[in-house]
Amino acid sequence: MIIENFTPVSALLGGALIGVAATLLLLLNGRIAGVSGIAGGLLRPATGDVAWRALFLLGLMIGAGGYGLVDLVPIRIDASLPILVLGGLLVGFGTQLGKGCTSGHGVCGIARLSRRSIVATLVFMISAGLTVYLVRHVIGG
Repeated sequence: MIIENFTPVSALLGGALIGVAATLLLLLNGRIAGVSGIAGGLLRPATGDVAWRALFLLGLMIGAGGYGLVDLVPIRIDASLPILVLGGLLVGFGTQLGKGCTSGHGVCGIARLSRRSIVATLVFMISAGLTVYLVRHVIGG
């Protein structure tokens, strides 16, 4: 993915929207906005638990799609479909291995000063940095 003409305004606005959504979900529903947990809960639904999960995920998709339609920042994805699918499966595996994802640990857990979430987020970020370095400088040449 290549993002051209980056400005901090879109990052600030996106971060604020994520924070508001996570706060509202916690205040109104008593749930932490860990996206992998929300999506995983759809695979093993409890009584009365499907609607809010489906609506939350639908809102994420609508938000991303709406942003793409506005086209404030051109986004180009250079990866092939098999690479995107493999990446998605690896992320799913990683969220199970790490007992959560960057939204649950990084946004909500750090805000609650959870040591476990702080450590998990550090591991996520270090792993991501190493992966990018390896792919761009060692494997990809």
